[in-house]
Amino acid sequence: MKSLLHTLNIPQDQLFSWISNLAINIVLSLIILVFGFWLAKRISLMVSAVLRRREAEEGLVTFLSNFTSIISKVITVFLAISQLGVAMTSFVTILGAVGIAFGVAFGGILSNFAGGVLILIVKPFKLHDTIQALTITGEVKEIQMFNTYIRTVDNKTVVLPNGPLINGVITNFTREGRRRIDLLVPVPYQETSSEFLEKIKTLIDSNAKVLKDPAPALYFTEFNEQSGTLNINIWVETIHFVQVQRELSNAIFPWIQSVPQNS
Repeated sequence: MKSLLHTLNIPQDQLFSWISNLAINIVLSLIILVFGFWLAKRISLMVSAVLRRREAEEGLVTFLSNFTSIISKVITVFLAISQLGVAMTSFVTILGAVGIAFGVAFGGILSNFAGGVLILIVKPFKLHDTIQALTITGEVKEIQMFNTYIRTVDNKTVVLPNGPLINGVITNFTREGRRRIDLLVPVPYQETSSEFLEKIKTLIDSNAKVLKDPAPALYFTEFNEQSGTLNINIWVETIHFVQVQRELSNAIFPWIQSVPQNS
């Protein structure tokens, strides 16, 4: 070892001093990383708590707390690298070049981030809304920086990228607060048709979840040689849509079977 140092013309004391300083800086960098990541989590939780106290939308709470956590961790990494003695000016220059390459190679990720910001600004939907987007229908469970999480009716979690999501067609089933149920029922040409209609009206009136305003509408279309199609339009609150649709469909079907057919 001494012969090697002598060959390289490096004083032994200088080498030990350099190793000692490097070891100390590595330990300090690790401490900065551990403490910084812990602090980033605490700051994120604090931002989340403040926003919730101010009754901010849950989607905004999730997005900003996630964004705060990432920025805090990036700053922590910068400080840790600086502690190792790396000049920040050189590091920032390298980082800028890497950032350009990253932007070219991962433009979709930046697009998703911009999409997440637009979702929070434009607000085409919020948490717990039921939407249809990118061929997926379900309840919005999370709005994060790059993706939105949707839970479908069969309890699957689908992750939608925010970029394509905000640029596509979004159908929000929840925003208006109520939805129209449209049922099409074939009714044969029989004298019992009037009685059948009265049964339908009674069934609708007896369902407390059916809204009175707008009033239910019943009318015939699409006449053929054997029957006409009864259109049933009723309004319900969005949360009752599936339940009332199933209840009416299951109640009407046995009556259709009981109506005598033309010979």
